Amino acid sequence: MEELLELLSALKPEIDFEQEKELIDDGLLESFDVITLIAELEDQFGVEVPAEEIVPENFNSAEGIWELLERIREEA
Repeated sequence: MEELLELLSALKPEIDFEQEKELIDDGLLESFDVITLIAELEDQFGVEVPAEEIVPENFNSAEGIWELLERIREEA
């Protein structure tokens, strides 16, 4: 999780990813941010994010993103 938080902070240093739970809903992460984030996740964690997993619920919080990564790893 620490590695994910570092990646998120590098992407958007002005956001407190440990506190925010509505990243998409509050407009803190926009579509371009999500696309960039997905590319970074795939590179850094060696996963491929399926298109059907690219939904707001999976990117609304650091915890949601971490759960997505865990699910992808289990399915691999």
